[in-house]
Amino acid sequence: MDFKRIFHKIYTSISSWWKKGEFQRISRIGYDIVWNITLFFIIIGVVGFFFAGGLGAGYFASLVKDEPVRAEADMKEDIYNYSETSEVYFADEVYMGEISSDLYREEVTLDQVSENVSNAIIATEDGYFETHNGVVPKAILRALFQEVTNSATKTGGSTLTQQIIKNQILTNEVSFERKAKEILLAMRVEGFLEKDEILEAYLNIVPFGRNANGRNIAGIQTAAEGIFNVDAIDLNIAQAAFIAGLPQSPITYTPFTNNGQIKDEESLQAGMDRMKTVLTRMLEEEYISEAEYNEALEYDIVANLAEPTPTSFSEYPYLTNLIRDRATEILRTQLAEADGYTEEDLQDETLQEDYQIKAERELSQGGYKIQTTINKEIYDAHQDLAANFNNYGPEKTAINQNTKKAIMTTNEETGEEEPLVQPVQVGGILIDNATGKIISFVGGRDFDISNKNYATDVPRSIGSTAKPLIDYAPGMEEGTVQPGSIIADVDLPTDEEFPGNYSKGYHGLVTARQALTQSYNVPATRVFLDILDIGVNPIEKYYKKMGFSNVPEATYNSLAIGTTEASVEENVNAYATFGNNGNFTDAFIIEKIESGEGEVAYQHESESVKVFSEQTNYLMIDMMRDVVTQGTATTARSNLTNQGVDWAGKTGTGDEFKDTWFVATNPNVTVGTWMGYDYNQSLTDGYSGRNQVFWAQLVNLATEIDPDLMAPSSSFERPDGIVSSSYCKTSGLLPTSICSDLGLVGSDIYNSKFVPTEKDNSLIGGRYVIVNEEAVIAGENTPEEFTNENGVAFNPDWLKDNGYDNLSNITGTLLPNNSALGSDVEVPSTDEIENDGKAPNAPSSVSKSGSALTWNKSSSNDVVGYRIYRANDPDSNFRLIGSTTDTNLNVGNSEAVYQVKAVDYFGQESKASNELEVGDFSEPEPEPEPENDNEPEEDTSEDNEAENENSEQEQEENNEEEESDQGNSENNEESTQDSSNEADSNNNED
Repeated sequence: MDFKRIFHKIYTSISSWWKKGEFQRISRIGYDIVWNITLFFIIIGVVGFFFAGGLGAGYFASLVKDEPVRAEADMKEDIYNYSETSEVYFADEVYMGEISSDLYREEVTLDQVSENVSNAIIATEDGYFETHNGVVPKAILRALFQEVTNSATKTGGSTLTQQIIKNQILTNEVSFERKAKEILLAMRVEGFLEKDEILEAYLNIVPFGRNANGRNIAGIQTAAEGIFNVDAIDLNIAQAAFIAGLPQSPITYTPFTNNGQIKDEESLQAGMDRMKTVLTRMLEEEYISEAEYNEALEYDIVANLAEPTPTSFSEYPYLTNLIRDRATEILRTQLAEADGYTEEDLQDETLQEDYQIKAERELSQGGYKIQTTINKEIYDAHQDLAANFNNYGPEKTAINQNTKKAIMTTNEETGEEEPLVQPVQVGGILIDNATGKIISFVGGRDFDISNKNYATDVPRSIGSTAKPLIDYAPGMEEGTVQPGSIIADVDLPTDEEFPGNYSKGYHGLVTARQALTQSYNVPATRVFLDILDIGVNPIEKYYKKMGFSNVPEATYNSLAIGTTEASVEENVNAYATFGNNGNFTDAFIIEKIESGEGEVAYQHESESVKVFSEQTNYLMIDMMRDVVTQGTATTARSNLTNQGVDWAGKTGTGDEFKDTWFVATNPNVTVGTWMGYDYNQSLTDGYSGRNQVFWAQLVNLATEIDPDLMAPSSSFERPDGIVSSSYCKTSGLLPTSICSDLGLVGSDIYNSKFVPTEKDNSLIGGRYVIVNEEAVIAGENTPEEFTNENGVAFNPDWLKDNGYDNLSNITGTLLPNNSALGSDVEVPSTDEIENDGKAPNAPSSVSKSGSALTWNKSSSNDVVGYRIYRANDPDSNFRLIGSTTDTNLNVGNSEAVYQVKAVDYFGQESKASNELEVGDFSEPEPEPEPENDNEPEEDTSEDNEAENENSEQEQEENNEEEESDQGNSENNEESTQDSSNEADSNNNED
């Protein structure tokens, strides 16, 4: 093929077409169109860019408009404010140790840090560190895009400089405003700090997880010592890479748990993977060689981890945590108030979190000297007791209260899942009444088992310890109850959703003092409801004043017996009100905070709030004395080494026996203890006694160390306005002669404003009879021969006014076994006896033994007594010889015929019982006829005369015997009546 010719032909054609100008014309039109379109979009793009930039700049400006212009010196001070560690002291300036802050750090200079660390940090956290001016725009845009699109991958956009700003000047708040301020301040910092200065600051500031003691750490030197037990200068490549990977997620990647234990293999893997990532970046950035990379991967990190070392935190974990929390709270409030915020403003979660971070930072970095109220010697003794007390009760498998299934845990040795077994936990606290100082406390048995502080941070149901706080003291203050007031411990038909007693039984009419001493639930609930009935809410008016944080929004019956929850500190602090003459003083543990320069940054000032009058307070103290000396807390008193101290207190049991309490106060201090399982299982039998013994041992130990504080020689002083008064034990009103005659008069002390002024109206006098073994007021037709004229009954109007008329068994319910009144008097019932219109059934089985006639009682239920009838012989008429309420009567030994009839409440008499013949009433045999009728009759005149004389004599003897029987009958009747009256008299005396 001739390619040359073909090419020439194509060239000639194209040249001819070009010369005609067609291409130029078409291309000129297309060019104009494309250029115009391109220009349009360029203009739009430029305008859009500037518009977006303007919007962005405006938005950025709006975000940082409130950020003050910080002086270079101030910013440097903030950045380098990490070298001073705050110190903590017991009472009387006894040194305890460094503050247990969230971040424990030691300062180090850059020349004391291994170059491996610097390389690892830069390669991992900030690849453009040497070249950027505080921010990397590309990284920021990437992070912004990920945020806007809600990307699952968040790579972050913070340089080392930005991280310094976040940690030292701003907060960890996640917001565009905080990010904008961070960018602005980072660029400013880059203007006056060298790169080495920034890197050094970063290495001293950044958090690195936990150390071998389980403590949170910050700063490279602290990390090197706490994780590998080496100095920062000696960290090898593998160790440096491992530590450099931690800041991204310190708690996830740290090799230690919060208890200082090495994590299991699975949990460690995250940190190991992160180390490999750091090594890879170091290799890519040529900080290490391939050989160094492989060698580092082979390094056994776990085998070279540090061992735990003794610290003040390990010796006093509960105490140091509590001091840190309380000091942080104080500083948080101060910092917020300095910025113009109030405590109410701090209820806002965002604002609270902001100032919480600032306060924690201030505490860990401010070099403060913190003085506490804790007595070291007493505290140490109490911790030893908690660790070695040998009668807490058995361990139990932890149960999830929702699923009712066992909570599972991993056995560290076998790696297998097994049920979690937990011990009984304990909390206790000792508070000075007048000042509110927390002198000592027991936070738990073992911090390694549970790091909860059961003295201050764990609210539990307070049980019957609520009764003085919610029921009796408020009731006495309002005048609805006094120690001698009578309360019905009964199950009224009108009681709906009413708490029952611990014993499941009832005790009838009891005094308020007895109800509290024995911790009856029903009377306490009635006192609570009586306060509500006069329009007073004792929760709002009294309970809330005594420092409780968990205040119920609504009132319900079970509040009276302690279904509310409170910490041991709150409950004991409230009882200190009684020890402080009715004044509540908030408990505290931080006495003073001094700055590093010795200036007083905070000084606690105790303030008291009047809750109860002196009279109410003393009455409550006096009632609680009985709890200790003769009530539910006698075990506590019996275990005290000094039993002469004037203690007054109250026991308490939570629902289903999940909590046990004892709180008591003396004129100087208040001490309270609680025991229970962490997962709310029920305690085993004897729980209250075990807790009381523990309480007593706390008191004994503290008394040995400070007897002047713990064992005051003086007792609670009785104020003016307290008087003694008698009362009737059925109503609590002033006694009448009926109360006195029955031995139903009691005596107690009262607030003179509320002493009884009205006479008792609960009892009325009248005739009564015994019906079916129960005393009942006699009816209109009840025969008087069976009644007792000195009877006493409950007043029907009084019964109705108090709602007792609906009780099925009024006497038996109000006076169960008569024990509630401390008397054997049987007060007749006013229950109506139903008239069935029928005569009662006759008694049966009449018999005689010796001189006593006996019979079986009638089967009728309304019989009040029996009448006994006698005839001389079976052919004679029966006549009444006596009546009795018993089933026997002394009738003598003569021959006679007897029958018995039952008499009912309405005077109706039964048919006669079977007749009982006593003696021989058979006909005598006739005289035999003479055998010889022809024999002359003998002169029998003398014999007849003698026979007549004998007959007359026999008749006289019979008459005398009959008179004697009549006399015996009358005597028996009198004897029976006397016996009956004597029995009735004895009953009245009983």
